[in-house]
Amino acid sequence: MNQPKKQKLNIKLDEQVGEGIYSNFCMITNSPSEFILDFGRIVPGLPSAKIYSRIMTTPQHAKQFLKTLQQNIENFEEKHGEINLPGQHEEKDIGFKNQPQNS
Repeated sequence: MNQPKKQKLNIKLDEQVGEGIYSNFCMITNSPSEFILDFGRIVPGLPSAKIYSRIMTTPQHAKQFLKTLQQNIENFEEKHGEINLPGQHEEKDIGFKNQPQNS
């Protein structure tokens, strides 16, 4: 039985993107055909957040991302210990949120 050969993927990362962007805020919206993730920062004392990056992807890729992120978090916690979420029981209007579905 012939197994498909694994292809090598060359990934290019330019300097500006490689520096990354710090985000402590994410809004996620979706339609039937896409998920939109807006990453930004909330700064204490300022009345608004600024979005620095927007990622648009398919529902299939969003689900793959979810599974990959979950596996990476589990691997991290096995190595470094549980990630605690202080104030998890409090309803604060900051941080990562799930937005209602768009029509």
